[in-house]
Amino acid sequence: MIRSAEIVKYDFIEHEQNIWCYCCRVEVKKHMSSGNLTVMYGGLLEHLASSEHRKETNRFWWENKAEVKLKQRFLVLPEDYESFKLSVMKALESYEETEDVHIKEVAAHIQKVEQSRLEMVQSVLEPQSEIEASESPSASGVSANSGSDLNFGAKPEDPASIDVHTAPEFDWMEAGQSLTFIGHQEPPVKGNVHSGAIPPWLMQDDGEATESRLQEIGPSFEEFQKQQEKERLRKLPPNRVGANFDHSSQTDEGWLPSFGRVWNNGRRWQSRHQFRRENDEKSVIKRKGEKCWKKGKKSRMDNFS
Repeated sequence: MIRSAEIVKYDFIEHEQNIWCYCCRVEVKKHMSSGNLTVMYGGLLEHLASSEHRKETNRFWWENKAEVKLKQRFLVLPEDYESFKLSVMKALESYEETEDVHIKEVAAHIQKVEQSRLEMVQSVLEPQSEIEASESPSASGVSANSGSDLNFGAKPEDPASIDVHTAPEFDWMEAGQSLTFIGHQEPPVKGNVHSGAIPPWLMQDDGEATESRLQEIGPSFEEFQKQQEKERLRKLPPNRVGANFDHSSQTDEGWLPSFGRVWNNGRRWQSRHQFRRENDEKSVIKRKGEKCWKKGKKSRMDNFS
């Protein structure tokens, strides 16, 4: 039994584990999490102290005839679980105090780093300000209190008297030479695959675009329909009514179909005679087959006898 609780920071990989309870035949959360904090083994102890688990444990021991002495190892008494919850409260207070101390230490470290950064910047800027003061235009008859106003004789309200900011002059620069800030040269922004733009390998030149528009890929819609019609007719029986009818034949307006042999060549009486002749031929072939079968059967019976 875990007497004292332990509270740690929540971690999805470690603190989302489940344990299979053989007595209850269910999965139970190993740890108990709330927000960004986790109570180690809190979920398991809560399940072991529940009344449902006690009932299922008794059933499991009765069905499997296990040793009664070992049953208490799989149960947590309510008194022990209450003491565990009290230890959780104490562990939470201790964790909050530790976190406060840690936050103060981090804040002090951040302030220290910021102070050192400011001191370094100030140490770099102080020599530069001394150089600017020594090279100020006060030596050439201009008042030092005039600031950066370089337009002589201009009125204060004159727009030409607006301050012109230039880069500071360094020792390696010639007298009267200054640098001018041109600006950041940024390349034109182009879209990429992640922003929805067309990939470079799919972009077409002007010549390729015109050729692709002129040249069609694949069959046309009319050819596709003709092919579909051929596939449909191919699945039909070949000896169906009207299978040999020529739909592309040229006929005049007064034409009516002749129903001899149903839209085939010939007249109605020809169809009747042709049907009878074909039927007689089939019956003759059938009678010949029956005679041959009877003769073969009779010869086999004679051989056995």
